[in-house]
Amino acid sequence: MLKKGSKLYSILTGTCPKCQNESMYLDKNPLHFNKILKMHENCSHCGLKYQIEPSFFYGAMYVSYGLNVATGIAAFIISFVIFGSSLKVAFIAIIASLIVLFPFVLRWSRNIYINMFVSYDPKTKLK
Repeated sequence: MLKKGSKLYSILTGTCPKCQNESMYLDKNPLHFNKILKMHENCSHCGLKYQIEPSFFYGAMYVSYGLNVATGIAAFIISFVIFGSSLKVAFIAIIASLIVLFPFVLRWSRNIYINMFVSYDPKTKLK
């Protein structure tokens, strides 16, 4: 399903968007909260600098906002429309889903943002 070379592969695995050989993060597990946003400076395989410009990942906040809105809408539709719960329960479901998915949304938003600017290159030479 996920093949190396696709943007979706890089986004979901958190690998370098250019060579897709190495994780961009020091700790691959997003549930280790003290290291959730700690990233390598460069890719050890292709040398891509992850922070393309100063404060590059501030733009990922906009992506994060979109992901959180989509998560909230999905939680509302599932709880209120499909299961027929009350508005109070639907609101609790939205809050719970946002809290549970928080570490994943943080990483996915960065992954999506950098993949908007850097594409996979199969001819990338090792550093």
